[in-house]
Amino acid sequence: MSKVQGRVLIVEDDEDIAQALVRLVGGEGLTPLLAKNGRDALQMVRAGDIDVLMTDFRMPEMDGIELMRKAMEIDPELPVILMTGFADVRGAVEAIRAGAHDYLAKPFDHHEIIRVLLRALRERQLKMELKNLVNHVHHTATLRETFGPSELVGKLIFAVERVANSNFSVVILGETGSGKEVVARAIHSASPRARGPFIPVDCGAIPEALIESELFGYERGAFTGADHQKVGKFEAARGGTLFLDEISNMTLAAQAKLLRVLQEKTVYRLGSTKSISVDTRVLAASNQNLEKLSEDNLFRSDLYFRLNDFTISVPALRQRSEDMLYLAKRFMDFTNIELSKSVKSLSLPAVEAMLAYNWPGNVRQLQSVIRRAVLLAENIITEEHLSLGKKDEPAAANGLTESSFHNLAQLKGMPLREILRRITTQLEREVIAQTLQRTGGNKAEAARLLHVDYKTLHTKVKEYAIQIIHTEEKQPHD
Repeated sequence: MSKVQGRVLIVEDDEDIAQALVRLVGGEGLTPLLAKNGRDALQMVRAGDIDVLMTDFRMPEMDGIELMRKAMEIDPELPVILMTGFADVRGAVEAIRAGAHDYLAKPFDHHEIIRVLLRALRERQLKMELKNLVNHVHHTATLRETFGPSELVGKLIFAVERVANSNFSVVILGETGSGKEVVARAIHSASPRARGPFIPVDCGAIPEALIESELFGYERGAFTGADHQKVGKFEAARGGTLFLDEISNMTLAAQAKLLRVLQEKTVYRLGSTKSISVDTRVLAASNQNLEKLSEDNLFRSDLYFRLNDFTISVPALRQRSEDMLYLAKRFMDFTNIELSKSVKSLSLPAVEAMLAYNWPGNVRQLQSVIRRAVLLAENIITEEHLSLGKKDEPAAANGLTESSFHNLAQLKGMPLREILRRITTQLEREVIAQTLQRTGGNKAEAARLLHVDYKTLHTKVKEYAIQIIHTEEKQPHD
């Protein structure tokens, strides 16, 4: 059997005993870590990569059993060994009942300590291997269930399985609504980091001024309004995975700061000069071609190369028609349960309409369309229930295009990125305004037509100060 390895967290407030245990554990080829109290120990458990917790039974503020219970809430499989100089039958029974792996009495027998430690580490290793095997089978089945039975999905699953066990950074490319975050979660769940956190970040939803504090955190007093310390997303994801969704929306300045962290594997909270080591795997997603953006100087090429250890492309729904019908049936069954209905099937014209449609919103749009169709239908979903021929998405009328571009002369001398940002903002404002005019000011209906959630639309209306005439409006239910 290969030599057992592992990281042992020792929680002991007696300095002499603590140092003796560190020497003993290190001498066995294991990695000893030291904490003087329960509070510090819990922070280290949250950071991940702890294989065994050895804690003194009697400590001020938080005793060993309380620490054990809180640590096992963070990591249920963590073996805990309790140590005490007050050994008795009642204490041992209490510890074992509370979930302790074993119990050691002071003064210690060094051989007994090593024997108990190695047994705990071997059991931990076997449990993790079994868990990884179960996760592998489960998440392969989950991806099949989520995406469908097509050959393209089979290739996607193979790519996920191939990269999951590595520590590679992965770029996940795919259209909006195609399931990029589902793929990212599957990679995390099938990886050795599965017991660590999965932290998603929508790069397009964070204002440029806040991106650094969100990713790296800040200290109290770092800026006006910073009345408490905040842990950044990189820190929060230590021992796990950070998912940077729609990373192409990140500014070039923010990309430079991200690159520094990826290269140095350390972060500095705003207002601090102390570096914090971050063992965090990064997965990045985009609905745009990052290689093309980097060639056009709209995305840092050095960051692209740093992120692109491996690329996974999520196929669009229109590329896999066999999955479309499978998913439609799945969404129909879910919605029947949700609405207490019994819609049984789709008519042949409905199926033909679905196969002919382009599905710009991919799986997310399909789910929305089927839910609405089940709501309207009695027994069979018809082509009329799908409403695919009604052009729900507002077209860019001539007036819209002209009003958005007639001021191009004023943009002379600006960088291309700023020109595109301004034009896109104007287009977005006018599309929302025209859609709200079409719905009589009903934001819930407008959000449905534009395939965005209600809160996003409401925020945009306020941001662009769009004046609307309100009619009776029903807000969407969760």
